[in-house]
Amino acid sequence: MPESPAFAQVIVDIASNNTDRVYTYSIPAHFKLLPGTRVLVPFGHQKVEGLVLDTSSQTTLEPGKIKAIIEPLDVYPAVLPHLVDLAKEIAQKSHCPLALALRLMFPTQMRQGRVKEKTQTVARLLLDEAALEEAIKQNHRAPKRKLLLNLLSDRLSHPVAELKALVRDPLPSLKILEEAGAVSLTEEEVYRSPYAPVAHKDPDPMLTPQQQEVLQEIVPAVRVGKGKFLLHGVTGSGKTEVYIQSARECLALRRGVIVLIPEIVLTPQMVSWFRGRFGDVAAVLHSRLSAGERYDEWRRIRSGAARLVIGARSAVFAPVRDLGLIVVDEEHEASYLSENNPRYDAREVAQSRAEREKACLILASATPSVLSFAQAQRGDYMLLEMHKRVNDRQLATVHLVDMREELRLGNRGMFSQLLIEKLGECLKAGQQAMLFINRRGYAPSVFCRKCGEVMACRQCDVKLTYHQADRMLHCHYCGQFTPLPEACPACGSSYLKPVGAGTQKVEEEFRKLFPGVQTIRMDADTTTGKDSHEQLLNQFRSGAARVMIGTQMIAKGLDFPQVTLVGVVLADLSLNMPDYRAQERTFQLLTQVAGRAGRADMPGEVVIQTYKPEHYAILTAAQQEYRGFFNQEFARRRQLLYPPFTMMVRLLCEAKTQEQSREVSAQLFAEVTQFLERRAKGKKRALFVREDEAPIKRIMGLYRAQVLMKLLEHKDSDEILAFLNELTQKDWPCRVSLEINPSSLA
Repeated sequence: MPESPAFAQVIVDIASNNTDRVYTYSIPAHFKLLPGTRVLVPFGHQKVEGLVLDTSSQTTLEPGKIKAIIEPLDVYPAVLPHLVDLAKEIAQKSHCPLALALRLMFPTQMRQGRVKEKTQTVARLLLDEAALEEAIKQNHRAPKRKLLLNLLSDRLSHPVAELKALVRDPLPSLKILEEAGAVSLTEEEVYRSPYAPVAHKDPDPMLTPQQQEVLQEIVPAVRVGKGKFLLHGVTGSGKTEVYIQSARECLALRRGVIVLIPEIVLTPQMVSWFRGRFGDVAAVLHSRLSAGERYDEWRRIRSGAARLVIGARSAVFAPVRDLGLIVVDEEHEASYLSENNPRYDAREVAQSRAEREKACLILASATPSVLSFAQAQRGDYMLLEMHKRVNDRQLATVHLVDMREELRLGNRGMFSQLLIEKLGECLKAGQQAMLFINRRGYAPSVFCRKCGEVMACRQCDVKLTYHQADRMLHCHYCGQFTPLPEACPACGSSYLKPVGAGTQKVEEEFRKLFPGVQTIRMDADTTTGKDSHEQLLNQFRSGAARVMIGTQMIAKGLDFPQVTLVGVVLADLSLNMPDYRAQERTFQLLTQVAGRAGRADMPGEVVIQTYKPEHYAILTAAQQEYRGFFNQEFARRRQLLYPPFTMMVRLLCEAKTQEQSREVSAQLFAEVTQFLERRAKGKKRALFVREDEAPIKRIMGLYRAQVLMKLLEHKDSDEILAFLNELTQKDWPCRVSLEINPSSLA
């Protein structure tokens, strides 16, 4: 008979490089611990939480130096073995303590016991028919007890909280009945669910020929647990139905499914589709759930009660057992990149999980990232394409409006004459419209017309955005806000003028043109509440609002049958960003938002207002021509040596003073250049190395400096990255982080 494990290898839950190692503890004889179990252990003079990585029957350490585990914190392992391995991989890649990576694997509120199981008191009848009849007679002068006996006569468990709706203050009467042996009162666990139980499941629709074609490739891969696909389908082509049918096949094999979506705003719609087809086997994970709801959804997944998970980025870590399929919807979205430590790309994590757990992986988008499409062309993914909308519906007709010409004709307003005409026609026909501008607030800056002073944030090196709703100046980086001053703080002039446009100004201008038409606005300011996304979407879907105005959160994935017109107010905003991906992001945004129009039986129209109608990103988006865009963008990146031909890498320094950030970045620059000179051996793997202030010099009070590099995409570059890793681990006087192809170079 094998020996019982007597020792546990534990990683303590302290996110520090100084404690980033495994500690050995003895396991008291009355505990049975499995790897992945959270435990409470003595550490120095305190008690800390930790996670068991492994157990053993022997150790080389002296028994007197080994402390005992105090107690397990859960009755089952919180982290499955393959997720422990995944955490190790993330810690290595993002160069963070393993304890920090392990925190990704379970709800934050489980730490320090900040969330507990919810219980409720339930009542159940204990009497047979004859005894019940006698008890009712005996309580004829106690109408409350008599009523309770009748309510419990169905012999089901009834929560006392529900009985309160029928009987005032039932608990004292129930306790009397309990003492008499007529009723039992017990505590039962109850799951906090963000959604009501599914009453009936929706039938499957008839599949289109192109849906059947792609499923003929995917379904066999799901069955054998192997395969990586890039699904490129135009907006409205029915990609979601492909996910659903693939998931159905996987669940039939008793395997689990994870479906990732990029935005919380898409969650209610996707959840309604999946829960409508699969019922309560579907669970939801995202940051807008309450602590209790998230914990209980996680526990349903961990127990196997829920085998299909829908959620945003962090749902990739859901404890799904026997995972068979991962779907990454809108795979091009930058929101799959975590900018907080530990930094990770949910798409890369999904690929790693799929390979580890022998699952099928589907990346899908109407506008795949340039990197993913290039990888599919070289064979890393099988490329599947859907070129037609469901039921052969036509893509929306797109009109390009040259705003330079509008200005020449004397139109200084926000809306072109064509957009105004189309809005009038749409509203007159009783249909709905969406207006898109990728900037929230009322005006992106306020300046003094006398001295030129621009109102700026005191904590960040950015302009303050004016919000008309509260007449405040807001910083969209640190969140601070201040009243709009009556006079210029620099010269005392009262000539302060908001400049530019955001969603609030678009809403104001629309109401001037179309008074009385109900609108809703969806941006980061109107969706702060727990269910605000769903409430706004339901308001629009019901027809209570005729026009939706919003930022990029309305640009993808949403399906409204009555929307026949989409207006893009300023198409050039993303095109003018100082980023090598500006062209790609502009094409993706315009193509995605254009796809919101004409998704049902009525044809759709799109009006794109731009000052650069000749730019290839705007022209190809207007034509809904992905390959045309990809070919031009890929050629540009090859010529200028941008990713995927190279890697953009930077060491970012964030310090309390500008001097300290620049001193550290200068030291880093010196070490990097010396290393490159010493190890290059005649091979030029770094195309350039520069040290400077970051484009945004200060965020949230921290001054930022950087060492920016462009490295060739080559196996020899791994040595450079390993060295940069080591650099970040040194004891610097400020925070130093390594970023590889970050989502933003600001």
